[in-house]
Parts: sequence; C-alpha cells; structure tokens
Amino acid sequence: MDERATPGTIQFDDFLAVDLRVGRVLSARLNPAARVPAFVLELDFGPLGTRTSSAQLTANYDAADLVGRQVVAVMNFPPKRVAGVRSEVLVLGAVSESHGTVLLATEREVPAGTPVR
Repeated sequence: MDERATPGTIQFDDFLAVDLRVGRVLSARLNPAARVPAFVLELDFGPLGTRTSSAQLTANYDAADLVGRQVVAVMNFPPKRVAGVRSEVLVLGAVSESHGTVLLATEREVPAGTPVR
C-alpha cells in the first residue's frame, strides 16, 4: 500500500478529529424563518447533553417520524446561526439527486452519545 498522501486524502488522525456521535431526536418542528424548508431538531446525546440542529429534511421526513429516531451527527463544529436557530451539531445524511437527503443511522440501537468510528 502506498503511504504517500495524495490530493483529497486525509490522515487517520484527521478523521479522528471529527467527533461523530449517535443522538436521539427528542423533538422536531418546522422553522418558519428558513428560506429552504428545514426542521429544528432537539437531540439527546446522553452524557453529552442535548443539542439543537437545523436540518433540511422536509422532503423525506415528517416531524413526527423523526421523534425517537437515532441519527449520526458531528459534535465538534462551532455553533452556527441558521435562520434564527443556533445550530450546535451537524446531522449527517446521504444526499442524492434522486432521493434527496437520507439520514445516516445505526443498524441497531446504541446508547445516545456513542462515538462513531
């Protein structure tokens, strides 16, 4: 295996610097201030506490369907104000032209706050 870095590659330590965790959606509501339809999500990360996120998921999900669902999120980006909401984590999804944004989730239930590696 060639150990030389090539454009677009990262080192394993770079990956480890991204704090990916499993959280559970406690509540989801439409954000009326968003230009592009988005939900305001309240997420439980267990011992790490609750966090808020703004997520453009309205094309594939109803608010009621999100509550109780486990999701994967980036925990260590700085908070960002999105349409009046302090978004503290980035909820991850696969984005495709044909299916829109599809949430990443665990195959089985794990405790809230579990790291993803």
